[in-house]
Amino acid sequence: VMYYFEELSKIPRASKSEKEISDHLVAFAKEKGFEVIQDSHLNVIIKKPATPGYENVPTLIIQGHMDMVCEKNQDVQHDFAKEGIKLQVVGDLIKGTGTTLGADNGIAVAFALALLTSDLPHPALEVLITSDEEMGMTGALNLDGSHLKGKLMLNLDTEEEGEIYVSCAGGARTDLELPVSWTKLEKEV
Repeated sequence: VMYYFEELSKIPRASKSEKEISDHLVAFAKEKGFEVIQDSHLNVIIKKPATPGYENVPTLIIQGHMDMVCEKNQDVQHDFAKEGIKLQVVGDLIKGTGTTLGADNGIAVAFALALLTSDLPHPALEVLITSDEEMGMTGALNLDGSHLKGKLMLNLDTEEEGEIYVSCAGGARTDLELPVSWTKLEKEV
């Protein structure tokens, strides 16, 4: 996984500038002999058949996104649309050099690529890597779902170490305001 994360970090992955990373994923799939689909929104679907004995297990979709949050320190010169991330190891941590790391969601893409190249027994896999999640989710919103056969999906987009979210590549935000009335307690509980 870390090999693929390091390789992905070399490629610019700014939202709205994902052509290079999308093309890289397509080239990876073709080199490995996998079926691959790249749509006009730069979403990529890579398909790997089930290993023997797993042909009757439901197809599993592994989902993540290729773009990243692009923030840098004020004193750092870095063009996220043209430059990859310079990684550094500090103790037991991996960090960007004055920039965000890109682990959201590069680690999901790295995990998916490692899974595709592993010898682990598995059902048929469909790796779905969407574009432009950070700036509007336009990749997911414009995805033609007819390319996917799987009904089970693991969305690997999370910020919590050691946790995996099982969800969809979609989102909604709700603001809720409730009236609150306070009453002072007579004695402490």
